[in-house]
Amino acid sequence: MGIGSKWYRKSLLTVAGIPLVEKLSVAYGKRLAGRFVAGETLEQALAEVDRLGKLGIMATLDHLGEGIRQIGEAEAYKEQYLKLLEGIAEKKLRSNVSLKPTQMGLALDPAACYANIREVVKHARSRRNFVRIDMENTPYTQATIDMVRRLRKEGLTNVGTVLQAYLFRTARDARELLDEGVSLRLVKGAYKEADDVAYQKPSEVEGSFKSIIKLHLDKGAYTAVATHDDAIIEWVKTYVRTRGIPKRAFEFQMLYGLRMGEQAKLAKEGYRIRCYVPYGVMWYPYFTRRLAEKPGNLMMVLKHSLKR
Repeated sequence: MGIGSKWYRKSLLTVAGIPLVEKLSVAYGKRLAGRFVAGETLEQALAEVDRLGKLGIMATLDHLGEGIRQIGEAEAYKEQYLKLLEGIAEKKLRSNVSLKPTQMGLALDPAACYANIREVVKHARSRRNFVRIDMENTPYTQATIDMVRRLRKEGLTNVGTVLQAYLFRTARDARELLDEGVSLRLVKGAYKEADDVAYQKPSEVEGSFKSIIKLHLDKGAYTAVATHDDAIIEWVKTYVRTRGIPKRAFEFQMLYGLRMGEQAKLAKEGYRIRCYVPYGVMWYPYFTRRLAEKPGNLMMVLKHSLKR
Protein backbone atom coordinates (compact mmCIF):
# COMPACT_ATOMS: atom_id res chain seq x y z
CA MET A 1 0.00 0.00 0.00
CA GLY A 2 2.83 2.38 0.81
CA ILE A 3 4.44 2.12 -2.64
CA GLY A 4 1.08 2.30 -4.43
CA SER A 5 -0.06 5.33 -2.44
CA LYS A 6 3.23 7.10 -3.02
CA TRP A 7 3.00 6.46 -6.78
CA TYR A 8 -0.63 7.61 -6.91
CA ARG A 9 0.09 10.80 -4.99
CA LYS A 10 3.16 11.82 -7.02
CA SER A 11 1.47 10.95 -10.32
CA LEU A 12 -1.68 12.94 -9.62
CA LEU A 13 0.17 16.01 -8.38
CA THR A 14 2.49 15.91 -11.40
CA VAL A 15 -0.31 15.51 -13.94
CA ALA A 16 -2.40 18.18 -12.21
CA GLY A 17 0.42 20.68 -12.77
CA ILE A 18 0.18 20.41 -16.56
CA PRO A 19 -1.55 23.56 -17.92
CA LEU A 20 -3.86 21.67 -20.30
CA VAL A 21 -4.98 19.31 -17.54
CA GLU A 22 -5.67 22.26 -15.26
CA LYS A 23 -7.63 24.06 -17.98
CA LEU A 24 -9.82 21.02 -18.66
CA SER A 25 -10.29 20.32 -14.96
CA VAL A 26 -11.40 23.87 -14.23
CA ALA A 27 -13.77 23.77 -17.16
CA TYR A 28 -15.37 20.41 -16.37
CA GLY A 29 -14.49 19.56 -12.79
CA LYS A 30 -16.46 22.13 -10.79
CA ARG A 31 -19.18 19.60 -10.06
CA LEU A 32 -16.66 17.24 -8.51
CA ALA A 33 -14.94 20.00 -6.57
CA GLY A 34 -18.26 20.99 -5.01
CA ARG A 35 -17.81 18.04 -2.70
CA PHE A 36 -14.93 19.81 -0.98
CA VAL A 37 -15.84 23.49 -1.40
CA ALA A 38 -18.70 25.18 0.48
CA GLY A 39 -19.70 27.46 -2.39
CA GLU A 40 -18.20 30.30 -4.37
CA THR A 41 -19.55 33.21 -2.31
CA LEU A 42 -19.06 34.45 1.23
CA GLU A 43 -22.78 34.20 1.90
CA GLN A 44 -22.83 30.53 0.93
CA ALA A 45 -19.84 29.79 3.15
CA LEU A 46 -21.26 31.58 6.18
CA ALA A 47 -24.57 29.75 5.79
CA GLU A 48 -22.75 26.40 5.71
CA VAL A 49 -20.72 27.26 8.82
CA ASP A 50 -23.94 28.19 10.59
CA ARG A 51 -25.40 24.79 9.65
CA LEU A 52 -22.31 22.99 10.94
CA GLY A 53 -22.46 24.96 14.18
CA LYS A 54 -25.93 23.59 14.87
CA LEU A 55 -24.37 20.12 14.75
CA GLY A 56 -21.74 21.11 17.31
CA ILE A 57 -18.99 21.45 14.71
CA MET A 58 -16.69 24.49 14.82
CA ALA A 59 -15.10 25.85 11.66
CA THR A 60 -12.15 27.60 10.13
CA LEU A 61 -13.01 29.48 6.96
CA ASP A 62 -10.59 29.70 4.05
CA HIS A 63 -11.14 31.99 1.05
CA LEU A 64 -9.40 29.95 -1.63
CA GLY A 65 -6.47 31.42 -3.51
CA GLU A 66 -2.71 30.95 -3.76
CA GLY A 67 0.20 31.75 -6.03
CA ILE A 68 -0.99 35.15 -7.28
CA ARG A 69 0.79 36.54 -10.34
CA GLN A 70 0.71 40.26 -9.45
CA ILE A 71 0.97 41.76 -5.99
CA GLY A 72 -2.08 43.92 -6.64
CA GLU A 73 -4.23 40.78 -6.61
CA ALA A 74 -3.52 40.36 -2.90
CA GLU A 75 -5.54 43.47 -2.10
CA ALA A 76 -8.79 41.79 -3.15
CA TYR A 77 -8.00 38.72 -1.04
CA LYS A 78 -7.19 40.89 1.96
CA GLU A 79 -10.48 42.76 1.62
CA GLN A 80 -12.34 39.47 1.36
CA TYR A 81 -10.84 38.34 4.67
CA LEU A 82 -11.83 41.58 6.35
CA LYS A 83 -15.40 41.04 5.14
CA LEU A 84 -15.21 37.41 6.22
CA LEU A 85 -14.26 38.38 9.76
CA GLU A 86 -17.14 40.86 9.86
CA GLY A 87 -19.54 38.18 8.67
CA ILE A 88 -18.40 35.75 11.36
CA ALA A 89 -18.81 38.41 14.05
CA GLU A 90 -22.19 39.57 12.79
CA LYS A 91 -23.63 36.07 12.71
CA LYS A 92 -21.85 35.04 15.93
CA LEU A 93 -20.41 31.91 14.32
CA ARG A 94 -17.97 29.54 16.01
CA SER A 95 -15.31 30.01 13.37
CA ASN A 96 -11.84 31.43 12.89
CA VAL A 97 -10.10 31.97 9.54
CA SER A 98 -7.23 30.39 7.61
CA LEU A 99 -5.22 32.02 4.84
CA LYS A 100 -2.24 31.21 2.65
CA PRO A 101 0.77 33.54 2.62
CA THR A 102 1.29 33.25 -1.16
CA GLN A 103 -2.30 34.41 -1.54
CA MET A 104 -1.21 37.61 0.19
CA GLY A 105 1.91 38.00 -1.96
CA LEU A 106 4.72 36.14 -0.18
CA ALA A 107 6.32 34.89 -3.40
CA LEU A 108 6.24 38.36 -5.01
CA ASP A 109 6.75 40.95 -2.27
CA PRO A 110 7.37 39.67 1.28
CA ALA A 111 7.02 43.15 2.79
CA ALA A 112 3.65 43.75 1.14
CA CYS A 113 2.55 40.25 2.13
CA TYR A 114 3.40 40.94 5.76
CA ALA A 115 1.48 44.23 5.70
CA ASN A 116 -1.59 42.49 4.23
CA ILE A 117 -1.57 39.66 6.75
CA ARG A 118 -0.87 42.03 9.62
CA GLU A 119 -3.98 44.03 8.72
CA VAL A 120 -6.09 40.87 8.68
CA VAL A 121 -4.69 39.65 12.02
CA LYS A 122 -5.15 43.07 13.60
CA HIS A 123 -8.75 43.21 12.41
CA ALA A 124 -9.33 39.70 13.70
CA ARG A 125 -8.05 40.75 17.12
CA SER A 126 -10.55 43.62 17.19
CA ARG A 127 -13.28 41.02 16.57
CA ARG A 128 -11.82 38.61 19.13
CA ASN A 129 -10.98 36.13 16.43
CA PHE A 130 -7.98 34.10 15.35
CA VAL A 131 -6.01 33.75 12.11
CA ARG A 132 -4.30 30.54 11.07
CA ILE A 133 -1.55 31.10 8.50
CA ASP A 134 -1.55 27.92 6.46
CA MET A 135 1.70 26.18 5.68
CA GLU A 136 2.44 25.71 2.00
CA ASN A 137 5.31 23.84 0.36
CA THR A 138 8.91 24.03 1.61
CA PRO A 139 10.10 27.16 -0.26
CA TYR A 140 7.83 29.09 2.12
CA THR A 141 8.20 27.15 5.38
CA GLN A 142 10.77 29.33 7.11
CA ALA A 143 9.26 32.58 5.83
CA THR A 144 5.87 31.58 7.20
CA ILE A 145 7.27 30.73 10.63
CA ASP A 146 9.25 33.97 10.69
CA MET A 147 6.11 35.93 9.85
CA VAL A 148 4.19 34.39 12.75
CA ARG A 149 7.03 35.16 15.13
CA ARG A 150 7.22 38.77 13.96
CA LEU A 151 3.47 39.29 14.37
CA ARG A 152 3.58 37.88 17.88
CA LYS A 153 6.49 40.15 18.81
CA GLU A 154 4.28 43.07 17.77
CA GLY A 155 1.67 41.89 20.26
CA LEU A 156 -0.59 40.18 17.72
CA THR A 157 -0.79 36.84 19.50
CA ASN A 158 -4.10 35.82 17.87
CA VAL A 159 -2.18 34.13 15.08
CA GLY A 160 -0.73 30.67 14.54
CA THR A 161 0.43 28.38 11.79
CA VAL A 162 0.65 24.74 10.72
CA LEU A 163 3.33 22.07 11.06
CA GLN A 164 3.58 19.23 8.54
CA ALA A 165 4.74 15.95 10.04
CA TYR A 166 6.33 14.63 6.86
CA LEU A 167 9.09 17.27 6.88
CA PHE A 168 12.38 16.33 8.55
CA ARG A 169 12.60 19.77 10.19
CA THR A 170 9.23 19.54 11.93
CA ALA A 171 10.42 17.91 15.17
CA ARG A 172 12.72 20.87 15.82
CA ASP A 173 10.14 23.44 14.74
CA ALA A 174 7.53 21.85 17.00
CA ARG A 175 9.74 22.07 20.09
CA GLU A 176 10.77 25.68 19.41
CA LEU A 177 7.31 26.99 18.55
CA LEU A 178 5.74 25.14 21.44
CA ASP A 179 8.17 26.83 23.85
CA GLU A 180 7.23 30.19 22.28
CA GLY A 181 3.51 29.54 22.84
CA VAL A 182 2.58 29.53 19.15
CA SER A 183 -0.77 27.91 18.34
CA LEU A 184 -0.31 25.12 15.81
CA ARG A 185 -2.41 22.90 13.61
CA LEU A 186 -0.67 19.53 13.29
CA VAL A 187 -1.01 17.70 9.96
CA LYS A 188 0.71 14.92 8.03
CA GLY A 189 1.32 17.14 4.97
CA ALA A 190 -0.28 17.38 1.54
CA TYR A 191 2.31 18.81 -0.87
CA LYS A 192 4.68 16.99 -3.19
CA GLU A 193 8.10 17.20 -1.50
CA ALA A 194 11.54 15.82 -2.33
CA ASP A 195 13.18 12.87 -0.59
CA ASP A 196 15.84 15.10 0.95
CA VAL A 197 13.36 17.23 2.91
CA ALA A 198 10.46 14.92 3.68
CA TYR A 199 9.65 11.39 4.78
CA GLN A 200 8.20 9.34 1.94
CA LYS A 201 7.10 6.16 3.75
CA PRO A 202 3.63 6.33 5.37
CA SER A 203 4.96 4.61 8.50
CA GLU A 204 7.63 7.30 8.95
CA VAL A 205 5.13 10.11 8.45
CA GLU A 206 2.77 8.52 10.97
CA GLY A 207 5.58 8.14 13.50
CA SER A 208 6.52 11.79 13.15
CA PHE A 209 2.87 12.83 13.42
CA LYS A 210 2.34 10.91 16.65
CA SER A 211 5.55 12.32 18.07
CA ILE A 212 4.54 15.97 17.64
CA ILE A 213 1.02 15.26 18.89
CA LYS A 214 2.44 13.65 22.04
CA LEU A 215 4.84 16.55 22.53
CA HIS A 216 1.97 19.04 22.55
CA LEU A 217 -0.36 17.02 24.73
CA ASP A 218 2.37 16.22 27.28
CA LYS A 219 3.32 19.91 27.51
CA GLY A 220 -0.28 20.88 28.20
CA ALA A 221 -0.54 22.96 25.02
CA TYR A 222 -3.90 23.16 23.31
CA THR A 223 -3.54 20.62 20.50
CA ALA A 224 -5.22 20.74 17.08
CA VAL A 225 -4.94 17.33 15.38
CA ALA A 226 -5.95 17.55 11.72
CA THR A 227 -6.55 14.05 10.34
CA HIS A 228 -9.10 11.69 8.82
CA ASP A 229 -7.05 8.64 9.76
CA ASP A 230 -9.11 6.40 12.04
CA ALA A 231 -5.98 4.86 13.52
CA ILE A 232 -4.64 8.28 14.55
CA ILE A 233 -8.01 9.38 15.92
CA GLU A 234 -8.34 6.25 18.05
CA TRP A 235 -4.72 6.56 19.16
CA VAL A 236 -5.34 10.15 20.34
CA LYS A 237 -8.52 9.11 22.17
CA THR A 238 -6.66 6.35 23.98
CA TYR A 239 -3.63 8.50 24.76
CA VAL A 240 -5.61 11.36 26.33
CA ARG A 241 -7.78 8.94 28.28
CA THR A 242 -4.81 7.10 29.79
CA ARG A 243 -3.07 10.41 30.61
CA GLY A 244 -6.17 12.00 32.08
CA ILE A 245 -6.13 14.82 29.54
CA PRO A 246 -9.57 16.51 29.31
CA LYS A 247 -11.42 16.78 26.01
CA ARG A 248 -11.32 20.56 26.21
CA ALA A 249 -7.50 20.45 25.90
CA PHE A 250 -7.48 19.44 22.24
CA GLU A 251 -9.54 19.30 19.07
CA PHE A 252 -9.80 17.18 15.98
CA GLN A 253 -9.86 18.94 12.63
CA MET A 254 -11.22 17.58 9.38
CA LEU A 255 -11.88 18.87 5.90
CA TYR A 256 -15.23 19.97 4.57
CA GLY A 257 -16.81 17.26 2.45
CA LEU A 258 -14.89 14.39 4.01
CA ARG A 259 -16.42 12.16 6.67
CA MET A 260 -19.05 14.67 7.71
CA GLY A 261 -20.95 11.94 9.56
CA GLU A 262 -17.84 11.14 11.59
CA GLN A 263 -17.40 14.82 12.40
CA ALA A 264 -20.94 15.02 13.77
CA LYS A 265 -20.36 11.78 15.71
CA LEU A 266 -17.22 13.14 17.37
CA ALA A 267 -19.13 16.27 18.38
CA LYS A 268 -21.89 14.14 19.94
CA GLU A 269 -19.24 12.20 21.86
CA GLY A 270 -18.12 15.46 23.45
CA TYR A 271 -14.95 15.98 21.45
CA ARG A 272 -14.09 19.37 20.05
CA ILE A 273 -14.19 19.13 16.27
CA ARG A 274 -13.39 21.85 13.73
CA CYS A 275 -14.15 21.66 10.03
CA TYR A 276 -11.85 23.37 7.51
CA VAL A 277 -14.35 25.10 5.23
CA PRO A 278 -13.00 26.54 1.95
CA TYR A 279 -14.97 28.67 -0.47
CA GLY A 280 -14.35 30.74 -3.57
CA VAL A 281 -13.67 30.28 -7.28
CA MET A 282 -9.96 29.41 -7.03
CA TRP A 283 -10.61 25.81 -6.03
CA TYR A 284 -8.37 23.84 -8.40
CA PRO A 285 -5.08 23.61 -6.39
CA TYR A 286 -6.94 22.81 -3.18
CA PHE A 287 -9.12 20.19 -4.88
CA THR A 288 -6.07 18.52 -6.47
CA ARG A 289 -4.31 18.11 -3.11
CA ARG A 290 -7.42 16.55 -1.59
CA LEU A 291 -7.59 13.96 -4.36
CA ALA A 292 -3.85 13.30 -4.10
CA GLU A 293 -4.00 12.44 -0.41
CA LYS A 294 -5.39 8.97 -1.17
CA PRO A 295 -7.16 7.09 -3.98
CA GLY A 296 -10.26 6.72 -1.83
CA ASN A 297 -10.92 10.44 -2.04
CA LEU A 298 -11.07 10.30 -5.82
CA MET A 299 -13.39 7.28 -5.80
CA MET A 300 -15.64 8.89 -3.21
CA VAL A 301 -15.99 12.09 -5.20
CA LEU A 302 -16.71 10.24 -8.46
CA LYS A 303 -19.32 8.11 -6.71
CA HIS A 304 -20.91 11.19 -5.17
CA SER A 305 -20.97 12.95 -8.55
CA LEU A 306 -22.75 10.06 -10.28
CA LYS A 307 -25.54 10.16 -7.69
CA ARG A 308 -26.42 13.78 -8.45
